[in-house]
Amino acid sequence: MSSLHFKILAQDPEGHARRGRMQLPHGMVETPVFMPVGTQATVKSLTPADLTDDIQASIILGNTYHLMLRPSADVVEKMGGLHKFMAWNRPILTDSGGFQVWSLGALRKIEADGVRFRSHIDGSSWFLGPKESMAIQRQLGSDIVMAFDECTPYPATYEQARESMQMSMRWAAQCREHLPVNEQQALFGIVQGGMYADLRRESLQSIADMDFEGIALGGLSVGEPKEEMMATLDALAAYLPKDKPHYVMGVGTPDDLIEGIDRGIDMFDCVMPSRNARNGTLFTDSGKINIKNLKHQTDASPIMEGCTCYTCQNFSRAYLRHLYIAKEILSARLNTLHNLHYYCDLMQRARDALEAQRWPEFRDQFLQQYRQN
Repeated sequence: MSSLHFKILAQDPEGHARRGRMQLPHGMVETPVFMPVGTQATVKSLTPADLTDDIQASIILGNTYHLMLRPSADVVEKMGGLHKFMAWNRPILTDSGGFQVWSLGALRKIEADGVRFRSHIDGSSWFLGPKESMAIQRQLGSDIVMAFDECTPYPATYEQARESMQMSMRWAAQCREHLPVNEQQALFGIVQGGMYADLRRESLQSIADMDFEGIALGGLSVGEPKEEMMATLDALAAYLPKDKPHYVMGVGTPDDLIEGIDRGIDMFDCVMPSRNARNGTLFTDSGKINIKNLKHQTDASPIMEGCTCYTCQNFSRAYLRHLYIAKEILSARLNTLHNLHYYCDLMQRARDALEAQRWPEFRDQFLQQYRQN
């Protein structure tokens, strides 16, 4: 019996956008959802209480590659699993490590059974493949496990994309074999194929045939123009299994999320809101704000009028600029609180619009306002 139960609660009659609910061992996830990234068993600068009470995150991410290197999957398992280790009692999704080892470049070598690589921390030698990734994610105890895949580079020739996709499909089958359907962890398969619509649809059919609990789209937001990313989503939208959650990995900006929902995507993650927060870039409905700019030096207004996050309710742009310029630790914390609250609240507004059957109006109004600047 599967550990994941997914139900569609509302559907845009004019398109693919939908409002759903996903039950997992550690709780309920309302979709569409944005998942804050907690790569090394922490969402940088925030506590679990920040994530639940202010940001209202229902699910976060951990990463196989980083946790296997430090502190090690054995340590996490001995400490009671990832939930107990990081004091997070809501669902966790763990990435397989495939993207991270792919991004190591010269430090890794792709083989038939996986990837041999050197640690970015100390240069030690490691091997990670489908079998190893499934074993590590079992030790971590995440609610959602991601299949181990190869991230197709951009640009790639048709032949390169085809060979990469076929390898990912072979690895996906091995992942399904090593992590069969069970009541503790759900396994998502990952669609690859570069920017080639026919390869993407072939990959999607392979993933669907293996009966994964969820469908993920990988290999996007890796340098391609946004038009190509959206064209890839367009090519798949009508073919995505209606009864499974759809997850696009590593995407993206607020308007990317709205465009993704419009194409049938239910789940998103990206380091952008937290990473940009640490670099002084803040998100609002009217676009991005660079808090470093001199014009904010005496600005008494919050980051965004009407935002209910702790940062906007208590602090001015002038104060946030001061903290950033002074390199105070609180700067990263307050900025991250706002950005992640903003992303999660945007998903709540999207869910509300879908429930009220006013998705097209919400979508068009948001995109126009966000992009006008």
